[in-house]
Amino acid sequence: MVTSSVLGFPRMGGNRELKKATEAYWAGKISTDELIQTGKNLRASHWKIQKDAGAGTIASNDFSYYDHVLDHIQLFNAVPSRYRKYNLPALDEFFAMGRGLQRAATDSSPAVDVPALEMVKWFDSNYHYVRPTLQDNQTFSLAADPKPVREFLEAKAQGVNTRPVLVGPVSFLHLGKPDRGASVDPITLLESLLPTYIELLTRLKEVGAEAVQIDEPVLVLDLPSRVKAAFKTAYAKIAAAGVSIPKITVATYFGDIAHNIDVLSSLTAVSAIHVDLVRNPEQLNAVITALAPGQILSTGVVDGRNIWKTNFREAIAIVEKAIDALGADRVVVATSSSLLHTPHTLASEKNLPAEVADWFAFASEKAKEVAIIAKAVTEGAASVKTELDANAASMHSRATSARTNDPAVKERQSKVTAAMYERQSPFTRRISAQQEHLGLPLFPTTTIGSFPQTKGIRVARQKFGKGDISAAEYERFIEKEIELVVREQEALGLDVLVHGEPERNDMVQYFGERLTGYVFTNFGWVQSYGSRCVRPPIVVGDISRPAPMTVKESKYAASITSKPMKGMLTGPITCLRWSFPRDDVHQSVQAEQLALALRDEVVDLETAGVNVIQVDEPALREGLPLRSGRERDAYLDWAVKSFRLATTGVKDVTQIHSHFCYSEFQDFFHAITALDADVLSIENSKSDAKLLKVFEDEAYPRHIGPGVYDIHSPRVPPQEEIRARIEEMLQFLKPEQLWINPDCGLKTRQWPETRAALDIMVKAAKEFRAKHQA
Repeated sequence: MVTSSVLGFPRMGGNRELKKATEAYWAGKISTDELIQTGKNLRASHWKIQKDAGAGTIASNDFSYYDHVLDHIQLFNAVPSRYRKYNLPALDEFFAMGRGLQRAATDSSPAVDVPALEMVKWFDSNYHYVRPTLQDNQTFSLAADPKPVREFLEAKAQGVNTRPVLVGPVSFLHLGKPDRGASVDPITLLESLLPTYIELLTRLKEVGAEAVQIDEPVLVLDLPSRVKAAFKTAYAKIAAAGVSIPKITVATYFGDIAHNIDVLSSLTAVSAIHVDLVRNPEQLNAVITALAPGQILSTGVVDGRNIWKTNFREAIAIVEKAIDALGADRVVVATSSSLLHTPHTLASEKNLPAEVADWFAFASEKAKEVAIIAKAVTEGAASVKTELDANAASMHSRATSARTNDPAVKERQSKVTAAMYERQSPFTRRISAQQEHLGLPLFPTTTIGSFPQTKGIRVARQKFGKGDISAAEYERFIEKEIELVVREQEALGLDVLVHGEPERNDMVQYFGERLTGYVFTNFGWVQSYGSRCVRPPIVVGDISRPAPMTVKESKYAASITSKPMKGMLTGPITCLRWSFPRDDVHQSVQAEQLALALRDEVVDLETAGVNVIQVDEPALREGLPLRSGRERDAYLDWAVKSFRLATTGVKDVTQIHSHFCYSEFQDFFHAITALDADVLSIENSKSDAKLLKVFEDEAYPRHIGPGVYDIHSPRVPPQEEIRARIEEMLQFLKPEQLWINPDCGLKTRQWPETRAALDIMVKAAKEFRAKHQA
């Protein structure tokens, strides 16, 4: 009999209950007990949804109040001493690592001032994890009340026998980094870490866990030989524990493991191997051949990363191929990855066009899909004939819908020429024209775009959406908010201003709502990091721009100040990556359509008198294929072309900026150079400034703004901290290259901390300006 499995479920709840509760806790509005109870209620609800859907194996320990990797940092007592020294309650210590903590002294407690740990993208997804930060003398021990044990027992008490999920020991270490001032190679800590894993597995077996899912997603990466060798060490020691630990499923996802197929020979003692057959179905034969006798194959055929219904006919064919090779008792039907990356349920969406809604499956629906496929291959197609017929009708509807094809868009794409990828002049000529026009000082200051989205802004947007206020009233409100942001920036002394984006709900959704080819959900929220949720638009057809999208607001902002105003756009790759893209058309085609739409917007901004235009591409690195080679080269080629197509229609005097998350560009720096942006701003405050050395080594000629403080935390950095960051940057960058800016946009921050941090930042820039001009 073929069984089914869900590797993990979204945490936030159908109405973002977890987001609301955690933010209330941070604000002091609810107690620790109330937050913990919210978590219990959500877990119980999510286990029931999956059980009622018919899923055979359901995960536990997939829930987190912030991030599952951060859970493991605390679980293994790998908490850096700068957090432990404050003797914070466990939950407060947990959040301090995730988002930083700055608290004044009281009669009963000392002052606390500690920044967050580094947060980076989880492989090529838009989810962020907190990076393990390890010491030269690192030790590990199991938490007194291990979360995986506690949540397994919680589910058991509700009549749900779950499979606890753990981040594997090799992945935990390989995804980590040495702390500042440390030099340890994280993988060398494996021998120290393994006893803690084995102790945890033993505890799980003692309380009744029959199986455990150990996620080792790094197996889809190009791994150094020492990391590949670590798998043999790790799983030999785990296997040596024998019957004192549960059966182990090692799960991989987001790519293929064919290039690491030799590692499977190190995993012969584990019960099952899970592979992602949505992303890479071609790896099936190699994996089947490499399995040990009796080893089970978990076939990830239901997409955990997108919202399209599974094509049952194609998925069943893949599963039956595995059954023919291994037998039904050695095959499991599963989601390709955790469903963390998909919205909660389609049932909440009442406003989607019926035709389009029929093409989608969210997390709750995907839990049903794995059960249907498992039943089809076990009991035969006749046992689920109604479901299979309905699925086939959905596939046909989508393939033949007029919504998906726009001949005018395809015609415009056919007329793109090589000249459309080039600026009028090289950078050396452009920068002279820009300096003359803009008159900027040394170490110019700016922000990345958004300013705090206050409750007043959200309420006004909701009223407008409900029709409670008119378009004219809403426009007047937005203009007042823009003027407020402009005056605040002028008072702070910033050099290049932004309009603050009060009219924008999200940096991708806002544009998607003004382009053809998109549809939108009301409740399709997906966790990005911590309590931050996004509601990705869905690309269902060819994309075009019917009318200007941002010109009115930027033109108004420019009209009320004498300082340069920066127009703010989201780039084609980010618009694509932070949407749910089509899976029936290559992403390069969708990116080019977005680039042409944005090209029109860039030209219109310039015509309106906006001569600094930022086209954000924070998702450029996220989209990078996980392995080097032809696929990565091809991606970088069409991604760079898309950016250039969007930005090259302007005159030399117009300065093109772009923003990127994370400063680890070493493996594709040639593509960063090829973008030909005049100014790059990059998230950098929690990274080692030595990563900027690549700009020095490659003699990067254009301007750069590495972030000088972390905007994901409410903490206000002291001036000496920003001063030290600038000093570090000047070790690798020339003064005339360096811009001073925060890490990212300020949308999620409050006004008091925003003013305070920017004031300190501007003062630091002026200090260095005076020093270098003396």
